[in-house]
This record gives sequence, structure tokens and C-alpha cells, in this order.
Amino acid sequence: MTGPGLPDRAEVVEILAAFGQRAADSVPEELGSLELTWLIAEFEQRYGIEADLDDEAFEAIRTVDDATAVLRAAVLADAASAPAAPVPATPGAAPS
Repeated sequence: MTGPGLPDRAEVVEILAAFGQRAADSVPEELGSLELTWLIAEFEQRYGIEADLDDEAFEAIRTVDDATAVLRAAVLADAASAPAAPVPATPGAAPS
């Protein structure tokens, strides 16, 4: 994962507010398909990951809370699938 930590509702609202250059308090709870598509594209760019959503998962996102849950799950799935970083050798240790 190259982006920030797990997204929360405030971050999702912030991203959506940038769509249409509006205040965060004017972001509606229910999302339209254009807003959702834009949100996912912005999220992928911000986090440097691909939110691999099938049509069923995409269509299940109706609200800001739904989007937050799905985007958090995408970050966790990406982190779980990332290869483990190699453990650096201890200086002076005998090779195993």
C-alpha cells in the first residue's frame, strides 16, 4: 500500500466534495453512479491501488457509508495481497 491509512467517512466525503467543487456538508448521503465512478477513480489514484469491484459490488454501493466500507475493504485486501518485505540480515550473523 503506497497511500495513506484506511479511508474513513470524512475522507470519502472530502473526496466527493471535490467532485463539483462543493462544501463537504453539501455532499448527499446517497451517491449517484457518476459520483461513485469518480470517487473510485480518485480513491485508486490517492491510494495507488486498484479497487477490484465487480458489477455486483459496484451496484451495492448506495451511500457514503457503503462506499467507505467498500474502500476500506479494498485497502485491506490490497495490503493482504502485498508480498512481505524481506527481513534484513543482522550484521555479523552467520548465513543460514
